[in-house]
Amino acid sequence: MSIHQPDLFEAANVRSLRMPIAVTEEIAKLISANAPVAIGVSGGKDSQAAALATFNHLDTVGHTGPRILIHADLGSVEWDDSLRVCEELSDHLDCELVVVRRKAGDLMDRWERRWFLSKSRYETLSSVTLIPCWSTPSMRFCTSELKTHVIMAELKRRFKGQKILNVIGVRRDESAARARMAIADSDTAGQVWTWRPIIERTTDEVFGVIDSSGLQPHPAYRIHGMTRVSCRFCIMSSVADLTAASAVEESHDIYRRMVKLEVDSSFAFQGSRWLGDVAPHLLPGDLKEALAEAQKRAVLRREIEGRVTKPMLYVKGWPTRMLTNDEAEILATVRNQVTELYGFASSCLTVDSIHQRYAQLLDEKSASDAA
Repeated sequence: MSIHQPDLFEAANVRSLRMPIAVTEEIAKLISANAPVAIGVSGGKDSQAAALATFNHLDTVGHTGPRILIHADLGSVEWDDSLRVCEELSDHLDCELVVVRRKAGDLMDRWERRWFLSKSRYETLSSVTLIPCWSTPSMRFCTSELKTHVIMAELKRRFKGQKILNVIGVRRDESAARARMAIADSDTAGQVWTWRPIIERTTDEVFGVIDSSGLQPHPAYRIHGMTRVSCRFCIMSSVADLTAASAVEESHDIYRRMVKLEVDSSFAFQGSRWLGDVAPHLLPGDLKEALAEAQKRAVLRREIEGRVTKPMLYVKGWPTRMLTNDEAEILATVRNQVTELYGFASSCLTVDSIHQRYAQLLDEKSASDAA
């Protein structure tokens, strides 16, 4: 774990506040035109450093347009100190902090609702296999729905009709995917430009900017030993970070709630990695026993659903055709076994009822396409 120590920077601290930032010609023009600047802040080190470095640059080039910090509150999954860190940054920069939230509930609510819908869709044969409840690295609705969507909606409402600079603290050395990101890009309408000013900077440089400002980074880094700060338990977290988070008392209630969802769904939090195995000592005896049963159920579910052939699986526009009798027989067997395994109240458990359901779905799709 690489954790920055302030004394490594000594006299360089003053220069650290002027950390070089990445700017494109389009971004420079928008700054010159005094376009509104919104900096997304999570409480993590990268957004904190991005805000400090961006403000320094804007002051240097004479930007006089509106500036805000904007924080998407993810609710019960967030660290207790995250909002406080954002508020301290707001006070330091003398800038308004706007806090936005998903109206339909927080991230934990979203995960639990997703499992409820997955179960309901399976019971009515609106899906072929059970759908995992958790977000994944390739399907990060935790970011798109609870951060990006609510932030974009607020920015377009607040700065209606204006071109907006949306600053995010993404860095290329964080991951292979982020290494390929551009310094800036715009939405399809050309209204919101997403700008990544610290994309080329290192972790040490990021901590250097924070230390030289007189602020403190989120305590999860230096006190709790985390390498990243987002949710307490993140789908992207390493085992070390999951373990470190579980050692903090404030994380215990949400840890047990998340493990309960692993038990209910029989889907592990990180694909094949069960959150419940990270700190089993935090689980009451009945939940620990239920977790062991859920893990066995997950193995059986994968074996059962493995009989569904690839042409039968979900594709965009599903269903695209009727099943053959052999395929319907396979699906009937699978649905009966999964239904018994979970105790579902499923319909469409026979070959004939499956054919009828597919015909109904295809008719509904045809009517929708015609409309």
